[in-house]
Amino acid sequence: MAITPDSKDWTWVMERACPECGYDPATVRRTDVGDRIARSAVDWDTVLARPDAGVRPEEGVWSALEYGCHLRDVYRIMNARLHLMLGYDEAAADGARFANWDQDATAIEDDYAAQDAAEVARELASAAAVFADSYRCVREDQWKRRGLRSNGSAFTVDSFARYALHDAEHHRWDVGLPTALR
Repeated sequence: MAITPDSKDWTWVMERACPECGYDPATVRRTDVGDRIARSAVDWDTVLARPDAGVRPEEGVWSALEYGCHLRDVYRIMNARLHLMLGYDEAAADGARFANWDQDATAIEDDYAAQDAAEVARELASAAAVFADSYRCVREDQWKRRGLRSNGSAFTVDSFARYALHDAEHHRWDVGLPTALR
């Protein structure tokens, strides 16, 4: 069965806790963002090494492999968006503009379900490390730089950190990994 596309606007997680995974944006400190991103990738190799990693637990729910592919791509896209904001002058009206990314179309086009789990684990770890390092290099004067998603959602480098961390930590919950990463 096909996955029903996620049409929720998850930007509310920048301001309040997620009732599903327990992520709380109030726990995010700028000095910890890079380390929390790095920790969010821990144990995905174990999840993706499971014999049933490619099996959907129920109709309409991604398998651990599909979640792993998605998270790898999230790290890559979020890193690219962070660099767009960092490269934009703080005085720019709206800041950087992000192209639309249809995660559900990507899952189908890139055939997440048929990818090699061991390779996905390596790529996920690498993408997380790059994204974590990018946040570790954010200077104090860059945290207010802005970005605008194609649907009009506005971010700063600071709010984007909380948004991206939720995505990374929530997907741990999706596959049964511990989510307390503070």
